[in-house]
Amino acid sequence: MHYHYWEKLPQDKIKETVFQALRDNVNYKEENVLGIPATYLDEKVFSQDEVFLKEAPFISALVQNANHIGCHTLGTSEKHFKGTQEIERRLIEICAVDILKAKPNDVDGYVASGGTEANLQAVWVYRNYFQNIKNATLDEICILTSEDSHYSVDKASNLLVLDLYKIPVDKKTRKLSKSDLEKIVQGAKSEGKKHFIVFANMMTTMFGSVDVISDYTDVLEANDCSYKVHLDGAYGGFYYPFIEGETDLNFGNPAISSVTLDAHKMAQAPYGTGVFLIRKGLIDNVHTKEASYVSGEDCTLIGSRSGANAIAVWMILVKHGPYGWNEKIYLLQKRTKWLCEALSKLKVAYFRNERSNILTIDSSYINEDIANKYGLVPDNHTTPLWYKIVIMEHVTIEKLIPLVASIRKYKRHG
Repeated sequence: MHYHYWEKLPQDKIKETVFQALRDNVNYKEENVLGIPATYLDEKVFSQDEVFLKEAPFISALVQNANHIGCHTLGTSEKHFKGTQEIERRLIEICAVDILKAKPNDVDGYVASGGTEANLQAVWVYRNYFQNIKNATLDEICILTSEDSHYSVDKASNLLVLDLYKIPVDKKTRKLSKSDLEKIVQGAKSEGKKHFIVFANMMTTMFGSVDVISDYTDVLEANDCSYKVHLDGAYGGFYYPFIEGETDLNFGNPAISSVTLDAHKMAQAPYGTGVFLIRKGLIDNVHTKEASYVSGEDCTLIGSRSGANAIAVWMILVKHGPYGWNEKIYLLQKRTKWLCEALSKLKVAYFRNERSNILTIDSSYINEDIANKYGLVPDNHTTPLWYKIVIMEHVTIEKLIPLVASIRKYKRHG
């Protein structure tokens, strides 16, 4: 596979790139900058010792405290932080082009506070798009999604005052029913809905399940509905695209207009680090002209945000490189397969999408002691039906063996 922007870099090159970017940013100590409500982190609390920081590019970025307010793929941005903004632009192109198959310079985006914000941003853009471009009224717009979707879709419905329609899924396969989808769409139309914001999934948080985009688009087009598709890859975005086999869950699929990624999950970046990506020409629908004191104004939900988060994700990706990243995901897949085979031998019921490192076990095979001992996550804490295991970097086979033994013992003796 040819990669346009993503390459593996040696540590010295990574350090020099970050430190040069920081030098290209404003220097509060040497420049007479008086109008910005910002400065370095408080020196009385956070060390700015040069000997320590010269070997720590990410910590240096935290200390220098760049504000990446705005969306830097659009053009004009705050000049005081132009150095680290360029690293964020590089990161957006890596994610959009080299991971999600967009054409170069065809996607806008920014590093958000996480998947929830990025999902809210997408729904906000499309609500305004339908109002601005299609002259829709608020009660003509709605959200359409699977019942397995992340709760951020419920937040979006509440905050943006949009009706939400959820499609039931099969409890064993976690697939939505096209016949149910058809009924729900027709019912929504009878209630006056004309424009649909599709909230689709690339690995749901609880099950790692994946939506088929054509299920939505076939039904919506057959019913003469206008729509925009957002893909929630908050969990799967740094995992699913690296599994062998074809997928249309990327910008190569013309039906998909935006994607959420969450770097603080599989990419192991600091918490508070998501990525929002959207095709050119759409994010202008949330352009906040009232932010006139901001160079380039603002079209992000969050406003001010730390440039250090973008630097962290860029550093992680170029440290591994694309082939290193593929090897990392390959190893996690092998561990997940090992656990699947062990549970299958015990005849324990579980769900797993074959391209996922999430495995969800039927709660009848897990008691409270096992759940607490191994930190298993229930689908709900009141009457759990499923318990989730996520094969992360630290979850080795040596750590899975005792879990399998505990389940075997419980199954045998109940």
